[in-house]
Amino acid sequence: MAGQTRIPVILDTDIGGDIDDTWSLAMLLKHPGLEPRLVVGDTGDTAYRGALIAKFLERSGRTEIPVGIGAGDERPLPKRQTGWGGDYTSADYPGTVHEDGVQAIIDTIRVSETPVAVVCIGPVPNVALALQRAPDIAGNAHFVGMHGSIHMGHNRNPVPVAETNVVRNPRALGEVLAAPWLSKTITPLDTCGIVRVGGENYQRLFERPDDPVLTALFENYRCWAAVHEAVRVNPDEMSSILYDTVAVHLAASREFLTVVPMALRVTEDGFTVPDPEGPVVDVALDWTDRPGFRRHLVDVLVG
Repeated sequence: MAGQTRIPVILDTDIGGDIDDTWSLAMLLKHPGLEPRLVVGDTGDTAYRGALIAKFLERSGRTEIPVGIGAGDERPLPKRQTGWGGDYTSADYPGTVHEDGVQAIIDTIRVSETPVAVVCIGPVPNVALALQRAPDIAGNAHFVGMHGSIHMGHNRNPVPVAETNVVRNPRALGEVLAAPWLSKTITPLDTCGIVRVGGENYQRLFERPDDPVLTALFENYRCWAAVHEAVRVNPDEMSSILYDTVAVHLAASREFLTVVPMALRVTEDGFTVPDPEGPVVDVALDWTDRPGFRRHLVDVLVG
């Protein structure tokens, strides 16, 4: 997918729970090879997610990017960035807001003169619904997701798990992976579950105090870290695990990773298991240069 021109991207995100979605949005905004065309909130309280997206884009000076309010549900998922979002709503956004985020996904893909990378960093009901309404969109898009656990669970545990973005809607992911996209690529926990940035590389992020994207990112990170009791991190010293940033990277390049085609099946209880009868997906199974990716991530963010 990489080339001389920037790759158009739709980001579908469950931002507002884990902080890695916010890091990934920042990475997308700063990435020289990617052009965000639409950012859509997915799963749970999508009005809350849409408001966070909109405020982040406005604070970053990127109000030319449309926001979509995606398909929500009533599950009580964590809202760990309300302290930053405050009373901001998507109605406050000076840019375009699509109340039907699913239709916005369809329209954005259909009108694009070049194939779109649909980068999904949460559960995928929005994209599954878009495919149900308009199956043709798969012919003008690449799917890139942060999903699954093939041979490893969290922190390289050799026991695979039902990964969060899958287990919250296994059927939706199964439908999405079965669609005839131009390509399908995922980063499972095997690779994305061990990405943290610290040390001198991390300190480079504080050398740009006037950068609006980094300012908004670290405001969110500090807010999130202050209320997330299960994760003890010091935002001045190190990131949390940045799962979703690997999916954003894969929209532009496969550098630093070993990517192999695998036939996969999504089980009803949220596991992603090798199965010769399943759809073939390109899976980032291992790192060739994880330190190189960490440096690249910071290069993008400070660029």
